[in-house]
Amino acid sequence: MKFTINKEHFSNGLSQVLNVVGSKASMPILNNVLLETGDGCIALTTTNLELGIRCSIKADVQASGSLTLPVKKLATIVRELPQSEVVVESNDKQQAKITSGGSLYKVMGLASDEFPALPDFENRHAYDLPQEDLAQMLRRVSYAQSTDENRYILNGVYFHFAEEKLTLVATDGRRLALSAMEMPIEDGNSGSLILPAKTVGELERLLGKGETVKIAFNERQVAFELAVNESENAGFVDCLRVVSKIVEGNYPNYRQVIPRETEHRVKLERELLLECVKRAALVISEKSLQVRFKLTPNLLEITGSSAEYGESHETMAISYEGPEVQVAFNPHFFMDPLKVLPHDEVFFEFKDELSPGLIKTLDHFLCVVMPLRLN
Repeated sequence: MKFTINKEHFSNGLSQVLNVVGSKASMPILNNVLLETGDGCIALTTTNLELGIRCSIKADVQASGSLTLPVKKLATIVRELPQSEVVVESNDKQQAKITSGGSLYKVMGLASDEFPALPDFENRHAYDLPQEDLAQMLRRVSYAQSTDENRYILNGVYFHFAEEKLTLVATDGRRLALSAMEMPIEDGNSGSLILPAKTVGELERLLGKGETVKIAFNERQVAFELAVNESENAGFVDCLRVVSKIVEGNYPNYRQVIPRETEHRVKLERELLLECVKRAALVISEKSLQVRFKLTPNLLEITGSSAEYGESHETMAISYEGPEVQVAFNPHFFMDPLKVLPHDEVFFEFKDELSPGLIKTLDHFLCVVMPLRLN
């Protein structure tokens, strides 16, 4: 194998596949990236057996072949090379010679036939949608995923394709975020899956390099093919492919968590509300992780307090004519959706101090936040 490649393209490609490799790989080969020559490109592949990523980068291929090299060390070397042109050549002893300007490295690798191939599987369901739409939906819900390993079924984002729309849901039991988008779904092509949190994070990082993403899955695995905009700066060819195992099991009935009736609805300026909650939370402590919302006619008061640091008090003028209501929330649960929404205004719906609060927008988004007992 021998190829010449642009340093920035090579480094950029390695950065796309690097995150999959963990610090405690179960097999030495899983620390490596598989390099394979193609027609005017090289393909880079990494996997941890749960998640795999493959991308192709433009290159001048002089001799075909394949080899695996330690991906983290390779990425560090390529990043520090002195010239923009890099030549990579391998021999029969699983060693790669990397040259650039006056720099020469000889890096030991492992045979490519030991590398676990990304699975090809028969798709039961397949859909196409805009990358930016999926990226935005993931941002709106991913913060609500559970990190409790004992509740593994909640350690991811639930995808539900049905009723002419895609619905994404994430919950940790104390808050629930939902984002939906209308899209055509053919008869008999409804389906659902739970995407692991690690894969969610990689998708959020990778989405946005092109126009469309194809999602295909069966009962055990899912593949995302991300079309890329080929450019001189990126060097990508064709598409990025992400293959992941899915979380096995049945997702809880999230509809039961969403309040069917809320007695009051208030329109609020999103950024102002976020700033007020953030400031009110400056004096709270881990022992008193709550801020209090007090609604009176045309006024919202947000207060925080703790024995360690003192008290805070924020006010917002609002359009509200209902009775006085006080309710307490974890401020982080309240701020998380406000940080990722692009809207100037959001709606806050509530019933009483014992009922969940709802943050909603007009474009199929809601976040349910469970109340806290007032201190």
